[in-house]
Amino acid sequence: MLKVILRELKHHAPFTGFGALTGVLLMFAFQKIPSGVSYKIFYTLHPAHVLLSAIVTASLFCLYQKNKTKSIRNFLLVLAVGYLGSVGIATLSDSLIPFWGEKILHMPHSEAHIGFIEEWWIVNPLAVIGVGIAYFWPTTKLPHAGHVLISTWASLFHMVMAGGEVFFWYLYPAIFIFLFIAVWAPCCLSDIIFPLFFVKGDKKEQERLMSCSCGKKHH
Repeated sequence: MLKVILRELKHHAPFTGFGALTGVLLMFAFQKIPSGVSYKIFYTLHPAHVLLSAIVTASLFCLYQKNKTKSIRNFLLVLAVGYLGSVGIATLSDSLIPFWGEKILHMPHSEAHIGFIEEWWIVNPLAVIGVGIAYFWPTTKLPHAGHVLISTWASLFHMVMAGGEVFFWYLYPAIFIFLFIAVWAPCCLSDIIFPLFFVKGDKKEQERLMSCSCGKKHH
């Protein structure tokens, strides 16, 4: 299983690098926008990331769990997996890792914007809606590339908020690294690895799912 996880992380590295590069280019273009605008953009991209992640995470769990009976108990189980896998890991990816990068780089306005607390009326309902969609119409046929880009740009505008209106040239390589880390492992963890920890099934079937779910499209 560890070999499969490492293979998927390796498979995602080139596109994640491309996503981080687009983030750096966007930062160059939007570095002088007011922090209030960056805040609004972040809280557009972050909830979208949570919604998409909740659909994929909960769908994988629904499709591959043995007990597919529609019941309140089963829905609560799916809700717990989908919520934790989307909100928890999206918070790590979009907020916490960028915040740690901001502190290391001594950005003047570094602050951890925790979406499910700070804008709870947006983020939490979207996570529940995503789980509900997955529970009744489970599907993972969503472009993984779009998920990666949304997560990258959410992380980016979190850092743009912290940077003020002046970004020195030497910050760009460091920000690229933090954007890469913020998206690379958490997205694979949220979409594939996390929900499979809660599925009691055949190891070969889990490995097959993991090996095919992180391609250009989820299957």
